[in-house]
Amino acid sequence: MKPAPFEYHRPTTVAEAAELLADHRDAELLAGNQSLGIVMANRLATPDHLVDLNAVEELDFVEDRDGSVAVGAMTRHRTIERSDLLAETVPMLPEAAEQIAGPSVRNRGTLGGSVGEADPAGNYPAALVALDATLEIASADESREVPVSDYFIAYMFTDLGEDEIITAAEIPTGPFPPDRTGMAFLELKPTAQTWPTVSAATAVRVDDPEAEDPEIEEARLALANAADVPLRVEDAETEVEGEPLSEETLSAAAERATAAADPEDEMHADSEFKVEVAGEYARRSLAKSYERATT
Repeated sequence: MKPAPFEYHRPTTVAEAAELLADHRDAELLAGNQSLGIVMANRLATPDHLVDLNAVEELDFVEDRDGSVAVGAMTRHRTIERSDLLAETVPMLPEAAEQIAGPSVRNRGTLGGSVGEADPAGNYPAALVALDATLEIASADESREVPVSDYFIAYMFTDLGEDEIITAAEIPTGPFPPDRTGMAFLELKPTAQTWPTVSAATAVRVDDPEAEDPEIEEARLALANAADVPLRVEDAETEVEGEPLSEETLSAAAERATAAADPEDEMHADSEFKVEVAGEYARRSLAKSYERATT
């Protein structure tokens, strides 16, 4: 099957793209085209206008800001995977990028495309929730910022308006200084080209990495594909904070993650299995982050 006829637009600036969305309310944005083309080919989406963002160079960047790092919406998975700045400041993000599908997808797919699609199984949504990121959004009339915790509303439904474009994600770096922090993104995935069954994104900051038993000052845990939206599990974070990591606190955190998970059945993994995986991968990811923070 071929896509239904549409008019193709290729803007070179965010302002031009926003004007096109304002003029054509039925338009779809095209980023890395790892999902939309398939949907259109099957005529599950039949937009009259397609706005291709691939010539908007101002959306392709990774930059250091005062107290944060920012990633442009059209930054490719491969660029995120290989970014020295992100590896130093928020290593969870490159680790999430390197586990997305195969090389051909990582060479084309973008951060903005993934966040815009808002699939709860996606790697970036869970990572950005764990990192407490803020999304920068633009329309023809205004620019605004949205905490990522408020952006994901329901299954593949977000706060993004039909006339708006995600321009970047900004991640605060202050809470997790590299010399006292470990991060991990672990996922259970049967094959490279499939969506993960469940993923766990974690960050751990300790008081003194050289102490005999470093205490956890702050922890973060977000799960992918364990609910209708990326799932932050603050109860699990509380279980491991304020003391060194131990089997007891890990078990308590895993129980909290299991209790919070509420996934849907899938062809190769029913909800009961995914709940078990959520707890186990929460445990493994927290342990890996602690190990990285203390060695």
